[in-house]
Amino acid sequence: PEISSMTSLKVDNITYRTTVDDLKRIFDKYGEIGDVYIPRDRRGESRGYAFVRYHDRRDAEDAMDCVHGKNFDGRELRVVMARYGRPAD
Repeated sequence: PEISSMTSLKVDNITYRTTVDDLKRIFDKYGEIGDVYIPRDRRGESRGYAFVRYHDRRDAEDAMDCVHGKNFDGRELRVVMARYGRPAD
């Protein structure tokens, strides 16, 4: 998707088995999600963090405020505004 106009959240401390669908279920109640990306290592395993992008900055801020510190799959999620964009594929 066209992500240049979206607001991106970085979600740290996810488990290695967390899926895009899991993250969509957690974050979609705060607004329209444009993209979810879980970086993978060379073996195809999750690196333990993800990016969730919203079309509306206010929705991203609401999600950050509500999800940061919540427990998911035995881990406390840390959610912040992403500082860097998604790397080129």
